[in-house]
Amino acid sequence: MNQVNYQKELDKILGRLSEEKKENPPTLFLHSCCAPCSSYVLEYLCKYFSITVFYFNPNITDSAEYGKRVIEQKRLIEAYNREGKGYPIAVVEGTYDTKCFFDMARGMEDCPEGGERCFRCFALRLEETARRAKEAGSDYFATTLTVSPMKNARKLNEIGQELSEVYGVVWLPSDFKKRDGYKRSITLSAEYDLYRQNYCGCVYSRNRTLQTMESGKEILRKVE
Repeated sequence: MNQVNYQKELDKILGRLSEEKKENPPTLFLHSCCAPCSSYVLEYLCKYFSITVFYFNPNITDSAEYGKRVIEQKRLIEAYNREGKGYPIAVVEGTYDTKCFFDMARGMEDCPEGGERCFRCFALRLEETARRAKEAGSDYFATTLTVSPMKNARKLNEIGQELSEVYGVVWLPSDFKKRDGYKRSITLSAEYDLYRQNYCGCVYSRNRTLQTMESGKEILRKVE
């Protein structure tokens, strides 16, 4: 089976939009997982779309961590708008209710990172994005998640396309990590002094990260 090159698919759409040169830009309802990941994506896409960032991440199971990430997301958008990087960017915060995440994850607590629990989490967040995009009358919806080397871009695009057919809003394909997108996000994070978390947000990934860090420390102690 041929692998889809989602970056090339995005190139085709952006090329067509550049040729059309409409008086008003198309609208994009963009799910964002965090400010660092959105930094490159917003810089890249705000020249083509009128973007509404949708911050919906009930997987972030620590409320203090959630609050910290929301503040950084809004701060970055304010900076981009102030600098006039492209079309003005709006932001909408979704309902923060971890119960829907834990209900979804029930029975999959021990799944490995990057497995079925993560795929269900993608679907949870993207379905709400598609629903809200339809409500808002947006032309497209998408997610910043594909900028991460740790996220399965193929699965994210498959879920997005399925939801596009359900909700009637065009899915914007992406693999934002391509063309050094992830590297650019690191540069921008440093430039804007963004808080960069070291786990995706849920308690399961946090525990796995802590275990990995502790294992690394143990190895160093043995070496010393």
